[in-house]
Amino acid sequence: MESVNIKKLAQLLNLSIATVSKALRDSYDISQETKDKVMKLAKELNYQPNPHASFLRKHSSKTIAVILPEIANNYFTLAINGIESEAHEKGYHVIIYLSHEDHEREVAFTRHLQSGRADGVLISVASTTTDYSHLHDLEKKGLPIVFFDRVCEDFNTVKVTTDDYQSGYLATKHLIEQGCKRIAHLAISTSLSIGSNRAKGYLQALQNHDVMSGESFLIECVNDNVQDTELIKDLLLHIKPDGIFAAVERYAIICYELCEAMQLNIPKDVKIISFSNMQTASLLNPPLSTITQPAFEIGREAASLLLKKLEKKNFQLPNETIVIQSKLIPRKSTAN
Repeated sequence: MESVNIKKLAQLLNLSIATVSKALRDSYDISQETKDKVMKLAKELNYQPNPHASFLRKHSSKTIAVILPEIANNYFTLAINGIESEAHEKGYHVIIYLSHEDHEREVAFTRHLQSGRADGVLISVASTTTDYSHLHDLEKKGLPIVFFDRVCEDFNTVKVTTDDYQSGYLATKHLIEQGCKRIAHLAISTSLSIGSNRAKGYLQALQNHDVMSGESFLIECVNDNVQDTELIKDLLLHIKPDGIFAAVERYAIICYELCEAMQLNIPKDVKIISFSNMQTASLLNPPLSTITQPAFEIGREAASLLLKKLEKKNFQLPNETIVIQSKLIPRKSTAN
């Protein structure tokens, strides 16, 4: 079907393009009769406004960009739901860009966004990102940026996250309380704020409770399933931990697969707890103990702040971190 634009509507109604445009925008200087006539035909012909044309007229695309490191993680699925729910309420579209943990992709996306495709950006940075100059360049172009989950601590804007340090501490403390003495941590990149803070919480809990610790017990995974499987297999074979705290759910699933292959019993031989938003965590065998993040709420709060900046001219994004607490849910994977 041929697409319908304002010019076509104007021709069919025998009105000027300017009159039709104003009627669609509910302008005060257009009569209600004309507005009703325009809106009736627009609805009949399924007229859809062109967001790029709107951007050229108003310098607003009514679109926000979301840059994510991955989509397979259940956390980000829920965060996107939170972002889209808030954007939908405010009449904004959402464009999602996946960096796949690749810094160069992330840089390419920000360059693309400098053309005006979006009014603002929500970002959770890639694990390989250590230089944030591309985001500073985007900010200089006038695009407001809000970080969520994986944040840049030194960036002068708002960040929405959970208390990764405290959550890492509580996860490790839970394993200690369940009798574990040799506790390993499967860490996401410690160059990331979440990776660093979860690892610090883990180490502090070991120190506070006089539990054996050392660098060999902290395994920094590399975001490659084959390599990570080998790292975790080596851990189970040679270090033989009786407790494992996984920074992300993917590492916990690898542990389950390896324990089955190596005939290790969870939780008798090794207890496992993980950051995870999997709805199926309670259905695993045994059910997985988790640190469950308020992903939907984090996404919604981040979007709310960005949209407030876009809608209110005098509102400035504060240089602060908003923390929404996670919840520890013990299940049979850490039971005695």
